[in-house]
Amino acid sequence: MLDILLTAVREGLLFGIMAMGVFLTFRVLNFADLTVDGTFALGAATYAAVVTSGGSVWLGIALALAGGFAAGAVTGLLHTKAGITGLLSGILTMIALYSINLRIMGRPNIPLLSGQGILGVFEPLGLSPDASAWVVFVLFSGVVFVLLVWLFRTKFGYVLRATGDNIQMVRSLGVNPERMEVWGLALSNALVSLSGALVAQYQGFADVGMGIGTIIAGLASVIIGEVFAGSRGMGWLLAGVFLGTFVYRLSIGLALVLGFEPTDLKLLTAIIVFLALTLPAVRKKVRFS
Repeated sequence: MLDILLTAVREGLLFGIMAMGVFLTFRVLNFADLTVDGTFALGAATYAAVVTSGGSVWLGIALALAGGFAAGAVTGLLHTKAGITGLLSGILTMIALYSINLRIMGRPNIPLLSGQGILGVFEPLGLSPDASAWVVFVLFSGVVFVLLVWLFRTKFGYVLRATGDNIQMVRSLGVNPERMEVWGLALSNALVSLSGALVAQYQGFADVGMGIGTIIAGLASVIIGEVFAGSRGMGWLLAGVFLGTFVYRLSIGLALVLGFEPTDLKLLTAIIVFLALTLPAVRKKVRFS
């Protein structure tokens, strides 16, 4: 049981960064962005390609962030400039990214050898591979959490939140809401791509199909997190996203222990999302009954 909990915490830290990106579009911008299925694999592909070719791990991380940022911006531009619906814009970018990811990798799968990548950076400090993994994952997730809390307390963050709530009000204040949507989508997919790079390091490989279902896992984490965080401030909501990711990953781990097949996980995810969506309504009915 302890191993399951530790694995859930570690995966919660990694996939929590991805869930932060989904939260940024799904809840803040009120934009159903399917680009994340492509940018998650883009981050993994870019990072693995750089590291296995002898490049710096920090260059791999930087390029993964830049690639996700660019992909999100493309989705935003398709929606705001080309007049394509948000859902279709994300689908178009996601489909294009599949071919782009194959080009970057050169093959469908790239293995990462033990000690190869960002975990190897801490080997000179005498840390074990497991301790190095904890340091890396806590460091990255902590930095992302702090930066997002800070961002939402800035003028840019307030305008970004207002864009998802009331575009007309934002436009009346002299701010271009379309530009804010592009920025929000770009930042969101940069986080998703970063998560993909770290997950590739954690799993030991990058695969062109590893992003399939990312949006559903992200939504499950966000919705579960909102159940715990309630209507509190943005900092609590962001913390709730990480907690929701942990609960989701723990549920998946327990399901496997109970005998579920890996092929059943998509069905299990759909059930978890359904329960998380209906729980607030059921709780409200029970309260007023």
